[in-house]
Amino acid sequence: MTKTIELISPVDGRVYAERQCADAIQLENALDAATTAQAQWKCRPLSERAAFCSAAVDAMLAMKDEIVPELAWQMGRPVRYCAGELRGFEERARHMIAIAPQALADVEPAPINGFRRYIKREPLGTILVIAPWNYPYLTAVNSIIPALMAGNSVILKHASQTLLVGERFAEAFRRAKLPEGLFQNLVLDHAQTGAIIGGGRVQQVNFTGSVAAGKAMETAATGQFMGMGLELGGKDPAYVRADANLDYAVENLVDGSFFNSGQSCCAVERIYVDANIYQPFIERFAALTRQYVLSNPLDEATTLGPLVNAGAADFVRGQITDALKMGARALIGPQDFAADVPGSAYLAPQVLVDVSHGMSVMRDESFGPVVGIMPVTGDEQAIALMNDSEFGLSASIWTADLAAAEHLGNRIDTGTLFMNRCDYLDPALAWTGVKHSGRGVTLSRLGYEHLTRAKSFHLRHEI
Repeated sequence: MTKTIELISPVDGRVYAERQCADAIQLENALDAATTAQAQWKCRPLSERAAFCSAAVDAMLAMKDEIVPELAWQMGRPVRYCAGELRGFEERARHMIAIAPQALADVEPAPINGFRRYIKREPLGTILVIAPWNYPYLTAVNSIIPALMAGNSVILKHASQTLLVGERFAEAFRRAKLPEGLFQNLVLDHAQTGAIIGGGRVQQVNFTGSVAAGKAMETAATGQFMGMGLELGGKDPAYVRADANLDYAVENLVDGSFFNSGQSCCAVERIYVDANIYQPFIERFAALTRQYVLSNPLDEATTLGPLVNAGAADFVRGQITDALKMGARALIGPQDFAADVPGSAYLAPQVLVDVSHGMSVMRDESFGPVVGIMPVTGDEQAIALMNDSEFGLSASIWTADLAAAEHLGNRIDTGTLFMNRCDYLDPALAWTGVKHSGRGVTLSRLGYEHLTRAKSFHLRHEI
């Protein structure tokens, strides 16, 4: 019997969409079609691939009016922010299309008389993209567009919480008249996904999600000698030095902590502030946090929607409760957010002080609207605390001193180091992580290296 997946909206707890998983025949047909289409696609000029991909981006943007409320219903982000995801989608897609000729160009070593030598970037074959619900367009496009530009075919398995996003991608490529079989959106359960990974029919998996799921995929891929890009968890720190622009740091770190209800791999989840400015920092941070509006995400006035489900909200509530029992102090009270209903997906933002690394809220990924703030005596203590984590996706330093930021950044275990910025992906830079935040690279020209393989040509033409 074919399994059915239900998409439960966090807005009201009702079933928003329902889809059947692909059956065994559909899976085999999809894999066959991907292989056949890719063999022809890789021979197409890069300019033709770019034309198809650009047309798909245009088609996606043309669906904006339908996508914005649909996205809010699926994962709870306020409608006032949903269009921003499409702007980011376009920025990343257009950038990766534009840099493809340079990124995929042959590498030619110094010439030697009588020889023609160069390295080509060959496509891998079929790429399985497993995308998450929290930034469903942004995370998926990181792999889909460059994979196609590099000459691969793509199978997309989107999160069950954002089933309709996969359908939007499929519709965009249909409108762009992409050759049949090159891009396919499949509804799959966990067992089917594992079977595809372990079946030897795909050559690369690009996954964004939890550490536990990443480990499960590595297990499924055992013996396949396949590539695997894993963007996993985060517990991203920020350090506010004494010379920082205080108001600017507060404004941006509140946004970096609570945008998308904190449901971002690179959300700021712990902040270390120089003791000399600690008190004014936490006072301004809490005051700005209280200005958020927690309500129905379909309301234009809402700035903070529900978490993806009640279980996710309860996990964060548990972290907060445990921290308070261990001596932490909450700066946001129940009177500040009446819409916070225990047991529901609607959870108020929380700012905790008097915290320590013995608390889960400072150690384990929260993926919700809570942040702990600690005072530090200076750079040495801040760096030690920032590195005291099993994660390393991004980190930020807030300071007026560029040289200090670069010097300290070299000592922080992280994939991306920001100065006076956070929670942002620059498509010109490599998006990567260390430790349990994953491995591999998306975006930038380096992202193309993980979607291709090197093929050397050593041609002696004079004998």
